Amino acid sequence: MFTGIIAAVGQLKSLQSVGGDIRLHIDSAKLDLNDVKLGDSIAVNGVCLTVVEMASRSLQFDVSQETLQRTSLGQLKTGSEANLEKALAVGDRLGGHMVSGHVDGLGEVISKTASARSWQYKIKVPAELERYIAEKGSITIDGVSLTVNGVFDGGFDINIIPHTLEETIIKHYQTGTKVNLEVDLIARYLERLLPQTGSNISRDFLTQHGYIR
Repeated sequence: MFTGIIAAVGQLKSLQSVGGDIRLHIDSAKLDLNDVKLGDSIAVNGVCLTVVEMASRSLQFDVSQETLQRTSLGQLKTGSEANLEKALAVGDRLGGHMVSGHVDGLGEVISKTASARSWQYKIKVPAELERYIAEKGSITIDGVSLTVNGVFDGGFDINIIPHTLEETIIKHYQTGTKVNLEVDLIARYLERLLPQTGSNISRDFLTQHGYIR
């Protein structure tokens, strides 16, 4: 599990084909690796990957074709920057929200607008994910825990403050940028509860109490 609070922005040093998969070699920048060992999980742009090799300032991960096709990792090139977060440890402060590192789908930046010192982005989402996204709910974009400002038909918008812009790869987003999306786990579980026979929880109940709109 992760929190969606980015610890460092690394840089891709190389991509190597290994038996049909891809091995990513990432300069871990200022990420503290003192408590990281082989086999540990690291979120790279919101994708949970396993450390297969490491050095004092670098990490290597094997990425399957399935992951390459379903996430934006397949678009990375040598020199690309990536958001990095170590897995949540028991007792750590939960500053964002519970994030699994399992990408639900790819979104697309459709606009970027300055708003005082912040930037507002509109993100287009796959139709099957729309029902999980609610105004003022949580969303993970490339591993960053964010609050949904508002929703519209086909997508949602977010507001990015200067600190988040500077400390993540969001500063590189332009119209057309593809981004990894992970919806709020609570929304997923609520959907599973709704059809259960004998459950007192209904869609009307959730709407009435502000869980969904």
